[in-house]
Amino acid sequence: MKNYFIDLFAGCGGLSLGLEQAGFTPVYVNELNNDALNTYLLNRKEFSHLSDKRFHSNDISELTNGNNLDELQKNLKKEFNINKGDISLVVGGPPCQGYSGIGHRRSYSVDKKNLPSNYLYKDMAKVIKQLNPKAFIFENVRGLLSARWSKDGKKGEIFEDVKKEFRKLSNYSMDDFLIHAKSYGVPQNRPRVLIIGIRKDTGFKINEELYKNGYLPKPSNDYPHPDELLSDLIDVNYDKEFLSDKYVSDPKNEIQTLLRTKKNKNSYFTKNENLTEQEYSNHSPKVRAKFADMIKNKGIIKDKFKTKKFAQRLIPKKWSESGPNITATSLPDDYVHFSQPRSFTVREWARFQTFPDWYQFTGPRTTGGLRRAGNPRKNLFDRELPKYTQIGNAVPVKLAKALGIHIKKVINQQSQNTDSY
Repeated sequence: MKNYFIDLFAGCGGLSLGLEQAGFTPVYVNELNNDALNTYLLNRKEFSHLSDKRFHSNDISELTNGNNLDELQKNLKKEFNINKGDISLVVGGPPCQGYSGIGHRRSYSVDKKNLPSNYLYKDMAKVIKQLNPKAFIFENVRGLLSARWSKDGKKGEIFEDVKKEFRKLSNYSMDDFLIHAKSYGVPQNRPRVLIIGIRKDTGFKINEELYKNGYLPKPSNDYPHPDELLSDLIDVNYDKEFLSDKYVSDPKNEIQTLLRTKKNKNSYFTKNENLTEQEYSNHSPKVRAKFADMIKNKGIIKDKFKTKKFAQRLIPKKWSESGPNITATSLPDDYVHFSQPRSFTVREWARFQTFPDWYQFTGPRTTGGLRRAGNPRKNLFDRELPKYTQIGNAVPVKLAKALGIHIKKVINQQSQNTDSY
């Protein structure tokens, strides 16, 4: 039997892509924002059913209200012969702006109890209860661990309520974890909170001799350095037209070859083949001088270049001994390129999330203000989701693949007597 999965709050598809690489097949996707959903669907034309309105939704209520979940179960039975309990995995990362300290500060001061998006975990739990998948993964930002419903609330109270909701699913063994993406080969630190549940009748048993009691794969810690990741994209003439639409070299190492492998897997993009999303920001002379000085001085920003805006950080050619110390954000100017006085391109930013180069992104390149943040005080939650934001919000593909490979082995085995996975 195929390993089918459902992705809720899917964003542009980083988590789904990793699961697909691990051998899972998507049968339903939910994503509120049209820019992100269009990106998701654009890159999955081989799964043509996802474009059918029966197998995707924007608002999660389109799935959880009324008899809609029953209707989905009928459609899954009709199209794929999937019965209740046959779905291998339900995954979801409910929007995190209300949990993230940065995202919250940059938008509006609103008690988190008044943000409807902060209760979407209940919809996810409802889907799991109805469809009874073999496993589920809830994913979110580290800020959830300390988030309060209000300024006078108790630290961590939101996460306690989230866990309480999932614990109602009594036919699952589950645990929660704080992980770091760099542990699984991603060139970012990127801490993430996971709740992983595995249906008890799959044969899964908590085993204290296995890594994290068997819920998680062992870390690989095989992350690339920034120059290993991006050196093949460096165009010495980038500031002539502020666009590189052809690869300037062949791949120089294994990670570059992997990310340049075409979707059909038969070959990789070679020198002079078309390159997408390598458009550069045309910074002012003053900004370029600042960035050049940062490169020269290993990231230090001199007083004459300091502004009231939060300070940019220089990404080095090589990580320190402790490994990657960044988390990809939704703002392109947060970080400075290690060898050229500029911010990173969409394609480079996508590589930090381990998206392959064939992956395309829809929507505007960047935006700001209300179009990006919305206004919760006025109950405005519709937002433009530019390419950088889609990428910054995504689950790193390589992390998702590692989780997927592990979960697939767990739910498809009859016993757990060895640490073979």
